[in-house]
Amino acid sequence: MPVRLVIIGGGPAGNTAATVAATLGADVTLIEREIVGGAAHLRDCIPSKAMIATGGALAELTRAQAMGLTAEGRLDLDSLRLRVASIEDRLHASVCGLLESQGVRIVRGTGVLKGAHTVTAETDHGVEEFEADFIVLATGSRPRVPDFVRIDGERVLTTRQAYPPPEVPEHLVVIGSGVTGVEFTHMFSALGSKVTLVVSRQQVLPYKDPEVAAVLEDAFLRRGVKLLKGARATAIERDGDVVRVACDDGRVAIGSHAVLAVGSIPNSEALGLPDAGVEIDAYGYVPVNHHCQSNVRHVYAAGDLSGRLPLSSVAAMQGRKIAEHLMGLHTREHRHLDYDKAASAIFTDPEIADVGLAEAEAFAEGRKIRVTKVPFSANAKALIEGDPRGFVKILSDPATGVVLGGSIVGRNAAELISVLAVAVTNGLKVADIVDSLLVHPALAESLAEAAS
Repeated sequence: MPVRLVIIGGGPAGNTAATVAATLGADVTLIEREIVGGAAHLRDCIPSKAMIATGGALAELTRAQAMGLTAEGRLDLDSLRLRVASIEDRLHASVCGLLESQGVRIVRGTGVLKGAHTVTAETDHGVEEFEADFIVLATGSRPRVPDFVRIDGERVLTTRQAYPPPEVPEHLVVIGSGVTGVEFTHMFSALGSKVTLVVSRQQVLPYKDPEVAAVLEDAFLRRGVKLLKGARATAIERDGDVVRVACDDGRVAIGSHAVLAVGSIPNSEALGLPDAGVEIDAYGYVPVNHHCQSNVRHVYAAGDLSGRLPLSSVAAMQGRKIAEHLMGLHTREHRHLDYDKAASAIFTDPEIADVGLAEAEAFAEGRKIRVTKVPFSANAKALIEGDPRGFVKILSDPATGVVLGGSIVGRNAAELISVLAVAVTNGLKVADIVDSLLVHPALAESLAEAAS
């Protein structure tokens, strides 16, 4: 009899676990209440990146004028909406097609644990019950809304309500300067909005390299973004077409719209976790071990629910590792997930990406490291494309030459970081990058120069 696997949640973690487990011979049922592919992924991540790409195209038209061309661009919001919806639909159809091709049963409904090995799904046709040898919880998260905020869905918005907006805000106040906040700031300023960014610390991206944050802040200021540093929002009031955001230092940001980008909370309530004996922490996350197992060893948690890095790439890899583990492949050569080696990117202009050990973290720990930095202003391809902003920074072990981490700020940083991610994951040395015969002219040449 095949292993019976029931998965609650069809985002990157859930659908990857389903696909891999089914390929390995499991009998898989996937329960999803919203959209297969994941609400946070298909209705947050993908739409925002699609809108950012549109803003980037507008920026390219402006940059083209400096390269000897004349260009004119105008935003068609209806076409943008259709484009975003089309991308969502195609990705949703692709995920569903893959799952169905592997024999995964997709149940549209709300999954709830009714015991250690029992899951029910409330569907439009009634309640179905499933017995499972293993259960994967991958229910994702939703935007966090502080108690002092009343979301109206018109001018005071969560991030998920702004893809795309009914209209481009005349003046948007973005609350929160983490990854989502700076992406929103970039996205709407590129689409023509005035933007005020409320920054609770003294730099945007407070947990990133200060040199990285400085490049982005400079880009924002050049585009007319107003930065309210050291200000924490304490109240939001709407008066007709005006939104006022009051801060704890007495300053008030006034705009036509406000969007909250202050993190997310896990969808762990109403899952029936106590009925299965599954523990959660004080923040609602399900703590997991290196196999993504909860305290109940046949119940796994992945994606945002696990409280690990909230990245689609990490969630998908967790799903793969879970499937391999519950199907017994961990007895062979099996790498555990090392979250410290996960690459991440921020899709602003310029793009930002990093992987592995951070410079500030190394210094805080008193570690001896070698830091090398090369600006894109010395790169031929960057000059050819008319965008020499940013740099490549590589951290390595001075004794062994092993690549420990790196940061990239500039054009195509999200693609270039893959080279450093492979190096960090596999313990490669800077010499391995230097000795690689790379394309010329190419932005990647700066990686070899920084590794020298």
